[in-house]
Amino acid sequence: MLKTTRPPAAMVTGWAPGTARTLTRCVRPSYRLDLMAPGRPCLLWLSGRADPGVHALGTVDGPVSADAGGPVVPVRLVLLDEPVPRADLLADPRMRTAEVLRMPAGSNPSWLSAEQFATVVDRVDTRRLGPWVP
Repeated sequence: MLKTTRPPAAMVTGWAPGTARTLTRCVRPSYRLDLMAPGRPCLLWLSGRADPGVHALGTVDGPVSADAGGPVVPVRLVLLDEPVPRADLLADPRMRTAEVLRMPAGSNPSWLSAEQFATVVDRVDTRRLGPWVP
């Protein structure tokens, strides 16, 4: 899970729901970077008070590398027609222990268990997301 405080429309001009974009996201050095491999599923979580929750789903699009600011990872994400609201996920017992809900200021990337990831996917019409679905 990659987190952002910027809404998807502010990240990529013209990013329409149901379309994919490749983004390069900053991540923090940790053992979790070893878990990020091309083809692995990922999601984009919008933090903050305005519309928090999952806004895009996709895959890691390449290996973690370094730039002048530190580690980065390319991801290919499809913007959801409707975000999966934080409140909906918090209400689901499968998701209540997710890091992003317990420690919203935690580092990037965050981690979800398979069950927590399924909780998100259960709330999304995956037919528009392409072949990434595990």
